[in-house]
Amino acid sequence: MPLLSNPAGKTPRPRKASVRALPPIALVDNTIEFRLADTLVTALPDGALWIAESKTLIVSDVHFEKGASFARRGQMLPPYDTHVALLKLTDLMLRLQPDIIVSLGDSFHDRLGPATMDARDRELLQLLMSRCDWVWVEGNHDGKAPETLGGVARTVLHVGGLVLRHEPTEGAAPGEIAGHLHPCAKVSGRGRSVRRRCFAFDGERLIMPAFGKFTGGLNLRDEAFEPLFPNGALALVLGKDRVMPAPSERLLAD
Repeated sequence: MPLLSNPAGKTPRPRKASVRALPPIALVDNTIEFRLADTLVTALPDGALWIAESKTLIVSDVHFEKGASFARRGQMLPPYDTHVALLKLTDLMLRLQPDIIVSLGDSFHDRLGPATMDARDRELLQLLMSRCDWVWVEGNHDGKAPETLGGVARTVLHVGGLVLRHEPTEGAAPGEIAGHLHPCAKVSGRGRSVRRRCFAFDGERLIMPAFGKFTGGLNLRDEAFEPLFPNGALALVLGKDRVMPAPSERLLAD
């Protein structure tokens, strides 16, 4: 798809010129494979990351019970976000048969979330948890609260040469996988712009998209990403049924 660099007269924020080439990626069916800290990982259209070698499935920022949390504050959202996320996880588990699932922080929208799940969703989550090892990485929204449902809580998790934490750190060693920022990419082509969730990748670190339905997203051209990706990042954009690469120079500001 041809991409335009300046739709509707908007000028993208300037980026520093890249001083090194990004490592190769491979488009495999509807996914993208690449190496991170010498580990082969696969970005899935569902917004999850798959590590085949260790049979590890990673999701981030699910924000279970966000609808319920908003309702307690008087803002009504459709109360189906938790169930939709659980159905997506169920589909991934049936397809991939993981040995380990890592929820990379902000698994629940707040610390009350585990206690407010309805019986149907709690039963489905605990069924999924009974099929593999389950790790809750602590997030800024939920802390250790998800551990009350089972599994284990960690502030940081090491999987081979990879380091998994919720909030990305400046100057991190190669191999960091984080969430928290809910990256989105905006590209334009054929006279219209498209804004989608994405993985953000620069060959050394990866920031995961948010998995939850009501989570929204932060444009990858936002200044919050600049100290993390000083030379720009490749966006692995989530389409309807596939992942599509978009290099830094093709990304547009909101």
